Amino acid sequence: MGLKDFVIPAVDIKDGKAVRLFLGKADQVTVYGDNPVDVAKKWEEKGAKHLHIVDLDGAFEGKPKNYRIVKEIVKSVNIPVEFGGGLRSFEAVKTMINIGVERVVIGSLAYENREEFEKIVSNFPNKVVVGIDAKDEKVAIKGWVEKTQYTPLEFAQQFDSMDIWGFLYTDVNRDGALVGPNIEGTKELAQNLKHPVIASGGVSSVEDIKKLYQLKDLGVYGVVVGKALYEKVN
Repeated sequence: MGLKDFVIPAVDIKDGKAVRLFLGKADQVTVYGDNPVDVAKKWEEKGAKHLHIVDLDGAFEGKPKNYRIVKEIVKSVNIPVEFGGGLRSFEAVKTMINIGVERVVIGSLAYENREEFEKIVSNFPNKVVVGIDAKDEKVAIKGWVEKTQYTPLEFAQQFDSMDIWGFLYTDVNRDGALVGPNIEGTKELAQNLKHPVIASGGVSSVEDIKKLYQLKDLGVYGVVVGKALYEKVN
């Protein structure tokens, strides 16, 4: 896997538009496109090998709200789509898998309802990415507004023996801030887990991506990049 393949462009959807949040705050929004479908197609044209789609309205409200847009994205691109945001029931996950989403990212549900989570994993093996959103070294849920008692590694280890695809680790304190990713946090997870880890949050330059790329042999599969791509930071 080359450096370019390692980058997973993010398309975050809020109020029907492609946006980025600053530090995960719903009221600090930058709009990057009125049509998220066009944005997704642009990243594919530029050589992206997969996409990371987030329904921010869904993350904050607890159920996917931009279903039609996500469905249109999946139909419009020929690369795998990973989706997260408000997936807090088996039915919600089933709906997204049925429209062709390759992988689903689940965070809050994994914490709050283990039985439902296990049902999802058993029905959709190797399709679930456990979302680990860290805020001040603790896992945060419900659109990053509620902190749990678990460190990222403690949380992840509960799921590492299951038939999941892997983990998505986001340092919310860095997300959208262009301050550099949490390299040490990403490395700790990759070294201690069997499943692959995707890094996210804070990427500001090609140098940041190269640092994470050096961890690929430890199990870091890729890095989700949002604001740095949209603002062409290098």
